[in-house]
Amino acid sequence: MKNIRSMATVATVSLLSVLPFAAQGQTAQQTEIEEVLVSASLLPISASRSANAITVIDSKQLKNRAALSVSDLLRDVPGLAVSRSGVQGSATQIRVRGAEANHLLVLIDGVEANDPSQSDELNWGTLSAADIERIEVIRGPQSSLRGSDAMAGVVNIVTRRADRPLSVNLFSETGSFGTYHSGLSIGSKQGDFDGRLSVNHIETEGENISRTGSEKDGYRNTNINLNAGWTVSDELRLSVAARQSDGMNEFDADGDFDGLVDDQEKVSEFRNSTMRIQGDYVSADGRFQHKLVIAQSNNDNEAFDTGVLGTYTSSTKYQYQYVGSAFWDESSQRLSVLAEHEEEDFQQRGAIDDYGIYGIYDPNQDRERNTDSIAIEYRNDISDALSLAASARYDDNSEFDSANTVRVEAVYQLNDGTRLRSAYGTAIKNPTFTERFGFYTNFIGNPSLEPEESTSWELGIDQMLFDNSLTLSATLFDTELKNEINGSAVDPVTFGYTAVNKEGKSQRQGVELTAIGTLTNSLSLNAAYTYTDSVEWDDETRVYIDEVRRARHMASLNLSWQAMDIFISIPMSSITALKLMWYFPILWL
Repeated sequence: MKNIRSMATVATVSLLSVLPFAAQGQTAQQTEIEEVLVSASLLPISASRSANAITVIDSKQLKNRAALSVSDLLRDVPGLAVSRSGVQGSATQIRVRGAEANHLLVLIDGVEANDPSQSDELNWGTLSAADIERIEVIRGPQSSLRGSDAMAGVVNIVTRRADRPLSVNLFSETGSFGTYHSGLSIGSKQGDFDGRLSVNHIETEGENISRTGSEKDGYRNTNINLNAGWTVSDELRLSVAARQSDGMNEFDADGDFDGLVDDQEKVSEFRNSTMRIQGDYVSADGRFQHKLVIAQSNNDNEAFDTGVLGTYTSSTKYQYQYVGSAFWDESSQRLSVLAEHEEEDFQQRGAIDDYGIYGIYDPNQDRERNTDSIAIEYRNDISDALSLAASARYDDNSEFDSANTVRVEAVYQLNDGTRLRSAYGTAIKNPTFTERFGFYTNFIGNPSLEPEESTSWELGIDQMLFDNSLTLSATLFDTELKNEINGSAVDPVTFGYTAVNKEGKSQRQGVELTAIGTLTNSLSLNAAYTYTDSVEWDDETRVYIDEVRRARHMASLNLSWQAMDIFISIPMSSITALKLMWYFPILWL
């Protein structure tokens, strides 16, 4: 099936630029080791001191790839499985190392963007790649720092800031499937002030994915992004960041339950926003740092069928956070403390269903939950070669028992070209509002669900070759999951579906291999392979079975050639041994 990324013809016109564009002089490639990481710790750290398996996509790569959505950029990241249900803009999920899609925490400028009204998932189909400066992908449990949603990893998205006295850019491009993409950005950095405002719009007629009819399924998305800051003094900086996406996507569905997608007039409308106000203070001697954050995220989702509103969900999350850090021993040792209060509000509207003698199901719900958390992190760069770190977090949730999560890690630079890393951690994932209170006609929520719990370890090695022009990496990982939530269990009363905690433990283990390097002055390589063995306990058969929608083998290869201002990239990817749920259509003769 074609998609927007494979545009037959693309015409891009740069209409206005106050300052000339700088010629790119660096080969684009995903780098596993970057100078500084902002999401692997409570405060930024050098990547060489982190034991996490990390992929960084920087601004040059983002510009060269010219992707419309963030999910397209993440397809080459080892350990990540991207699945899209239809055309551009359709519901998209990302799973890390065989985990569920809602086990991955997504941060946009430090704000949690997961939607509590959509099973605590981010719908990656609505996340545009416009105006993004950098993406960090951390694989492995991060609950000891980030809490419930970070059981399998974290994706941190950093938007662009102004870095010139004045810059104005207006662009427009068009392509196949009736696709149109345009944007305007204005930025200025004057003395102690900096600010940037951008607006981007993408619209496409799409295509018809059903086997009947000819109606095309379109997509529309408008993004507004603001990033501003004021350096009050050498010690104090104040900043604000806000982002909003507003749009819709059309889709088809199996309306007659025969196993085939029908041509239908279904539309999903969305409005997602994040906002952060932050103050950073550093003592004059640099020994103490303080950060205060107030953040909010909001998500509104409406589903229409032939123009009639069917369901509506809304969620709002408020976060109030303080992080304090102390440095000593020439900054080789650091102790950080986090205190956080989080409020989640959930609203759901839909048609009331009458199950007769089994009762009436009312999906109209207004729910909330609060979490108070304390976390502590200690890092010690014992020598130029050895770094150790430990972190722990306590969560007091209004709906569930209090939870404790921990993580310990070690990094050892064996020689100039070899780095060894290891980590062990525990994590939790609280049941979602959807799993507890239901969502659609044939699903009944289970308020008695318990949080999922996991224990994980990983071992890795990074090898630099040929004067650091080639990096080979290998990571072994293993995760044991307890209380896994099965969202498709049969309810014994209504014979619909419900959610239950599984009795046995689930296992996820595998290996990630990467090769990243510069083959010549103009040719670069980015290759990755992931093997994942993901099994779950079947309460009925009392045996372990393969989990669905988990690819056992994933591989990607990206060759990039650049000369002067000409950049050509050839991406290739493969997924094999993917177990699916098969539904056989009923044919009426």
